[in-house]
Amino acid sequence: GQRPKADGVIFYDANGGRHIAYLKHESNNRSEIILSAGAIGSPQLLMLSGIGPASRLRSLGIKVVLDQPMVGREMADKPSNGLIIPYPTHIPLSLATVVGINKTSNYFESFNGFDLSALSGSGGAQPQISNPSQEAMANSTPNQAFLVQTIFGPISKGYLELQNTNVSDNPKLRFNYFQAAVDLRRCVSGMQTVINVVNSDSLSRFRFRNMTTQDLINMTVNRAVNLRPRNPNATTSLEQYCIDTVMTFWHYHGGCQIGKVVDRDYKVLGLDQLRVIDASTFSFSPGTNPQAAIMMLGR
Repeated sequence: GQRPKADGVIFYDANGGRHIAYLKHESNNRSEIILSAGAIGSPQLLMLSGIGPASRLRSLGIKVVLDQPMVGREMADKPSNGLIIPYPTHIPLSLATVVGINKTSNYFESFNGFDLSALSGSGGAQPQISNPSQEAMANSTPNQAFLVQTIFGPISKGYLELQNTNVSDNPKLRFNYFQAAVDLRRCVSGMQTVINVVNSDSLSRFRFRNMTTQDLINMTVNRAVNLRPRNPNATTSLEQYCIDTVMTFWHYHGGCQIGKVVDRDYKVLGLDQLRVIDASTFSFSPGTNPQAAIMMLGR
């Protein structure tokens, strides 16, 4: 009948040795544990500790400390789609660079100078190019750009569940990319912007002259950017293109959201001496990269 509280942490050292660190028992209860294992790790550790959906925890033999059905719920990740663009000339190496935001809150970034042939998988799917004379150049150049777009939010939500009680095993995770129709519409809008940029005069001098935008779409669809099966319409429908070529941008968030798992001070609801401080508390991913927001939250 007493309100539960956290009192220690079990951890393993580099040699596999198991340790337990306990909180000091201060009269003013200022001691606390701060869980900061990321959007995947934090909900996983809460559930392994008995804080989560009671029925699921009991099915795995985990003693329920606090029935909290929202732990691991509303997981999300900003979907990313783009175009691979081979260059006929040498382009300096450049990491992700923010290049713009459009009216529908799509974020655009470019990667330059990479050899993206690894994306083609074993054997290497060859790009389909209108002019065969350009095919050899396109396949031989290590200079390629990747112009990508991500959408704000997103609205689509998924979930995280334990597969077993081994803390070293990955949990089951599903983001449900484009489950919400508005997310898919935003992706289509973003890809149309990418296509407009690729067709612009400014970019024309960096492209093979006889390689059309449709060639780039075909080439990107044929690259193994994910493990999803390819629909025959993926090269002709931007909606299907978004679904088939979606990639993660590693902006995982949700699973321990404010007002659902933690309060506005990031303390776990219904439990004392435990806070969660990371992107698992976010209901959406801010900007193009959540790193600054997460660092500020930690401070």
